[in-house]
Amino acid sequence: MATLIRSKISSKLSNAATAVSNKSQAKVSGMFARMGFQAATDEEALGFAACDDLDYDHRQGLQMDILKTDEVGDGGEGGGDLGDDGTIEGDSRYQRDGTGPPPSSSKDGGACAELGGQDKPRITAWEAGWNVTNAIQGMFVLGLPYAILHGGYLGLFLIIFAAVVCCYTGKILISCLYEENEDGELVRVRDSYVDIANACCAPRFPLLGGYVVNVAQIIELVMTCILYVVVSGNLMYNSFPNLPVSQKSWSIIATAVLLPCAFLKNLKAVSKFSLLCTLAHFIINILVIAYCLSRARDWAWDKVKFYIDVKKFPISIGIIVFSYTSQIFLPSLEGNMQKPSEFHCMMNWTHIAACILKGLFALVAYLTWADETKEVITDNLPSTIRAVVNIFLVAKALLSYPLPFFAAVEVLEKSLFQDGGRAIFPDCYGGDGRLKAWGLSLRCGLVVFTLLMAIYVPHFALLMGLTGSLTGAGLCFLLPSLFHLKLLWRKLLWHQVFFDVAIFVIGGICSISGFIHSMEGLIEAYKYNLQD
Repeated sequence: MATLIRSKISSKLSNAATAVSNKSQAKVSGMFARMGFQAATDEEALGFAACDDLDYDHRQGLQMDILKTDEVGDGGEGGGDLGDDGTIEGDSRYQRDGTGPPPSSSKDGGACAELGGQDKPRITAWEAGWNVTNAIQGMFVLGLPYAILHGGYLGLFLIIFAAVVCCYTGKILISCLYEENEDGELVRVRDSYVDIANACCAPRFPLLGGYVVNVAQIIELVMTCILYVVVSGNLMYNSFPNLPVSQKSWSIIATAVLLPCAFLKNLKAVSKFSLLCTLAHFIINILVIAYCLSRARDWAWDKVKFYIDVKKFPISIGIIVFSYTSQIFLPSLEGNMQKPSEFHCMMNWTHIAACILKGLFALVAYLTWADETKEVITDNLPSTIRAVVNIFLVAKALLSYPLPFFAAVEVLEKSLFQDGGRAIFPDCYGGDGRLKAWGLSLRCGLVVFTLLMAIYVPHFALLMGLTGSLTGAGLCFLLPSLFHLKLLWRKLLWHQVFFDVAIFVIGGICSISGFIHSMEGLIEAYKYNLQD
């Protein structure tokens, strides 16, 4: 009897001790979990830790980096002790691998610079909309009447369709920058198009997506520079046909004016002219439309076709798509808005306005000149008006050139020269921040390359269609829909999946057909020495 009583008491004490041990262990585990450790006693816990890495490391690493910066700035007062290597004692606690936070060695100063960047003036939704309007309502609308020439009413429909699709893909691209934290709140965990691409290719190929996006960006930016040189030579040649100066010679003169772009370190000097440039462009559009309206009685409505030119229409698709490209800088634009929640509304009204203006401009211009519509519509104007309008357009083209040129240079420098230990070439900047001689030579070489391309391929609409089909469709249609499916698959509704798949398929078909026919057109124009 006594033995039975002792065994029951012993069993109860053992159970109580086990319960206390489990509770204390749970408290300790919870404390360590809050500090960044995750129990890894079984596969489920290990999987949860891996899933939580992205958001948790981002927040905790940012906090520890800020503490470290504050500690250094305050001379160690009130912030804990510094180790021999300059890190805060105990930094390694929150890291799962026990290595401590990585030092902030990025070009912008790491997390401290990001924190300081929050104090910079933010832009309003109207200012963001103005930037988007500048991108999608620029000089390249001059090629839209040529798209109507080969597409007819279907070309007009595509102007509307492209606006809807580009507006949608711009929104879903921004949604890929965010993820939900443990509280169900959306947190911005990515900053750029490249970050989104890398996240989609991780963990097997964590840098592949960034390389693809960078190559597409460089091609599009350099082709934009080439188009500015082409259109400058074309406009000047058609403005002064009696002068003994060829289109190629005008392109060389334009490039000589653009050569100082190689010395640019920032765009402060150029940005002062951006507003004036945009206003001048709107004035030019109004002048062209006013002239077309003055000839409304002669409009050739019967020339607007319901059928399409199968060979030339894919080129028109590329032209229309290229005129709407803005996805490259949307992540940066949204990140600098005072109220990012207004981004969707801003995208809606900017693309609606662009759609209406482009549709009206393309239609009335084509109705005025019908089958005689040229690749650059201002070439159809009478010589007296053409010279004045074209000079303004050339000035706008020359002042617009530094923007894509500087962006292309930055992408090349960050990818090839300033990518930390992964850089292929040594840094092109000296210790004092000055550009090295060979770095300047590379910039000059890029300017000369745009000139050579403009001289040997002086076909504005064909180049525009080629670029729109190759990189425009990729950056605006294919990649955003693919990234949206990859990153947010489990949260998408059926109609969102349908839209993404449909956009990817249609965009892929248009891209391939447009690229093939644009190349055929360029080969034909080069082979038979055809003029614009």
